[in-house]
Amino acid sequence: MTPEDQRARAEVRPVKERVEDQLLSMPNVTGVDIRRKVTKGKETDRLAIVVSVAQKKPRNALSSEEVIPTEIDGIPTDVVEEQIVLHNDRVLLDEVAPLVDATTYSTLQGGISMGPCRSVFLSPPDVPSAGNYIFVGTLGAIVKDRTSGARMALTNFHVACVDSTWAVGNTMTQPGRNDGGTCPANKFGAIVRATLSDHVDGSVVSIDAGKTTACSIVEIGDVKGKNTAAVGMAIRKRGRTSGLTYGKVTSVDQSVSINYGDGLGTHTLKNQIRIEVDTAHSTVMSDHGDSGSVVVDANNKVIGLLYAGIDPGHTVSFANPIQNVLDELNVDLCVATVSIVTKPVICSPLVTRVVVCVQTKPATCSLVTKPIICNIVTTPSVCLIRTRPATCPVVTKICPIVTRACPIGPGPVERRIQSSAGDAGGGDPGAWYGSDPVDDAFWEGYYAALDAVTEAEAEPED
Repeated sequence: MTPEDQRARAEVRPVKERVEDQLLSMPNVTGVDIRRKVTKGKETDRLAIVVSVAQKKPRNALSSEEVIPTEIDGIPTDVVEEQIVLHNDRVLLDEVAPLVDATTYSTLQGGISMGPCRSVFLSPPDVPSAGNYIFVGTLGAIVKDRTSGARMALTNFHVACVDSTWAVGNTMTQPGRNDGGTCPANKFGAIVRATLSDHVDGSVVSIDAGKTTACSIVEIGDVKGKNTAAVGMAIRKRGRTSGLTYGKVTSVDQSVSINYGDGLGTHTLKNQIRIEVDTAHSTVMSDHGDSGSVVVDANNKVIGLLYAGIDPGHTVSFANPIQNVLDELNVDLCVATVSIVTKPVICSPLVTRVVVCVQTKPATCSLVTKPIICNIVTTPSVCLIRTRPATCPVVTKICPIVTRACPIGPGPVERRIQSSAGDAGGGDPGAWYGSDPVDDAFWEGYYAALDAVTEAEAEPED
């Protein structure tokens, strides 16, 4: 996003925030956002207050309560048709679930199927047929409790809690019951905390003793931390239903009104992240059953918690900003750490060795380089070699070693320098200058160690 675009959004944002409650209270309105106005199917350069409606109607078919003004305080409006719905999945207890990623994972991590052990009785209009339903969503990431440090599973409120009858201690299964999970056989934990606020649809689930966890996401890799979403940012997510998908952030100002169903009703979440699919890599952004997925940037840093999308098409999704999620649930992301292995390694680049000087006047030394074995260092690492050009003093016969790392005495060729009768500085002809000789045993040990390190480097890491 350009600085000009940032300034333009900053000018529109106060107006949007002032009027969005009034707009969201209007019949048929499902969302309010700041995006570029579209005219005759083409995106313009002008930012607008974009109003999403469940069904777009001709102006002459609207009541006075449904008419959106064409401008608000000089800022244009745009009306788009968007059905915004939660992206959990539910089936009747006796129905066969669709085959997606129904894997039972030995290690709990992000991007996998999970759901409540309990079923919930639902009736129309929330569902086509009355009956007991089971629910499934996605375990987004492993997190740590800020007080106890205990590891927990992060997902959405509506994935773990489902409706207003939820309670702390409700048990969860992996995979979800829709995907063949059973309780108690596949139970892994229970609800610890949950929130459905103006900014967050989230919950955290305890992890039973003996269960293995990883600070990673299937198909994405290790979680590297958190980041703040920005318009234009490239992102990925991995969900139970649509798998690994790619997209980009198109807004951080989206507010939505969503029907949460029996006992909860319509709920509004403000200043949410809007994500649109990257059609070069994916056909959908998210689908039913992907709720609870975390959204990551190109560096595997989490920016949001996905909870909803637009049907049909599934090319647009919505996520809570991750900082709001972590703060309201009192947790931090579980971040992968690099294992440190201590072993000898060969320095890179080559270390500058002893140099021979021109004897009659100050001169820049001619440098000779050789590989050398470092003293013990930590891996992953490279030896930080700091070398500096040296100027020989008039009376100096051999320049001092200029390396600042992995020092070692001179080799067999440069052990000593014999002065000649014409040397400046008054040295005795035939006298030897320089460091003490290094015997052949040193070089035998050196090359033996070099061979050992080469073999160690060829072995696979643990």
